[in-house]
Amino acid sequence: QVQVAESGGGLVQSGGSLRLSCAASGSIFSISFMGWYRQAPGKQREFVATITSGGAPNYADSVKGRFTISRHSAENTVYLQMNSLKPEDTAVYYCHVGYVGGLGYWGQGTQVTVSS
Repeated sequence: QVQVAESGGGLVQSGGSLRLSCAASGSIFSISFMGWYRQAPGKQREFVATITSGGAPNYADSVKGRFTISRHSAENTVYLQMNSLKPEDTAVYYCHVGYVGGLGYWGQGTQVTVSS
């Protein structure tokens, strides 16, 4: 059974930093990509960043230059370093893991709250 577990959310003041972690386990297939999405209250879930198995990152325009995604391939873990946080970054952050063959799995989410 595939498990995707996020950690690292919390409450931070505007301008502060947080680091999210996500670990995937339980699949016999190789991971194709890992990424982060977020959902603010009353809004749809939106793309934040992804990183491929080859290490190529991709970012939403709203977080470019502030967020950095990285990956520890051997441990099937992805990180999201979030700097210069803004109140509009407040959301539940979800980890998404895509496997070779097409299957994808979501974590349960971790709350990030940025106070002004």
